Amino acid sequence: MSYSGKVKEELGNQVSRARHCQIAELAALFCCCGQLVPEGEGKFSAKFVTENLTAARKYSILIKKAFQFQVEMSVKGHQYLLYILDTEEARTFCQALKCTEGKRLVSELVVQRSCCKRAFIRGLFLACGSVTDPERGYHLEMALNSRGKADEVVLLLEAFGIEAKIVERKKNYIVYVKEGSRIVDLLNVMEAHVALMEFENVRILKEMRNSINRKVNCETANIKKTVSASARQIADIQYIKDTSGFGTLPKGLADIANLRLEYAEVSLKELGEMLNPPIGKSGVNHRLRKLSELAEDLRNRGNGAV
Repeated sequence: MSYSGKVKEELGNQVSRARHCQIAELAALFCCCGQLVPEGEGKFSAKFVTENLTAARKYSILIKKAFQFQVEMSVKGHQYLLYILDTEEARTFCQALKCTEGKRLVSELVVQRSCCKRAFIRGLFLACGSVTDPERGYHLEMALNSRGKADEVVLLLEAFGIEAKIVERKKNYIVYVKEGSRIVDLLNVMEAHVALMEFENVRILKEMRNSINRKVNCETANIKKTVSASARQIADIQYIKDTSGFGTLPKGLADIANLRLEYAEVSLKELGEMLNPPIGKSGVNHRLRKLSELAEDLRNRGNGAV
């Protein structure tokens, strides 16, 4: 099962005890997948269609919990169709959900409480949401059929301090969250605590691996830099030794030249500590730079003689 499927399965098994929260979650499911179907002579039914069995099952459970209505269910291809066929029951259902006939996402009366906002977001994700496996990346989204509804979702998420963005894709408006920490916050809002822990474990391991890789890359770069610098220094010192020798060098330069040839692999700090008296890293670097300048001068004079 995909990670997104696991999240939905966890949410599908979670049923709020409070009727107002049950109605809020039903409102989210119905606004995404439901419609009122005229039956003639003033009669109508409430129809719910989804390809997600978890969403269909949750919808049926919530109706029985909140209204004690019987739901007729059928399967057509990959779709699950659920009906409230009795007109009076359908009317009671719509009045409770404050159905807005497609104009708005949800009535403010349905999501007045913070717990009802959580339930509504949970139902919304069940109906039209998905989340990427955190091993592959961080992306959670919900698809709405109008910009106005997408804007309402953004405002609902902002009530919990979660910043989301909107992008148009084909005929839908996608509300999405890409940062790992915000997805964790949203999973917490929906009360998908098991999925949240799995997401956090993966995120922590990825951050640790990335941190270690950054340190290793940095250390490797420093080692390469040190080895390259040491090789240039030794080449310059060896050229001075072969050309004019160390006899004409000041004692400080001669001492550091001999040490560098003898200890090619040690750091500048270690070279400085070997001197008597010891000197710091900047002092060693200064002397080696002087030797490099002297070697360059000797090379130039040699080239001029040719």
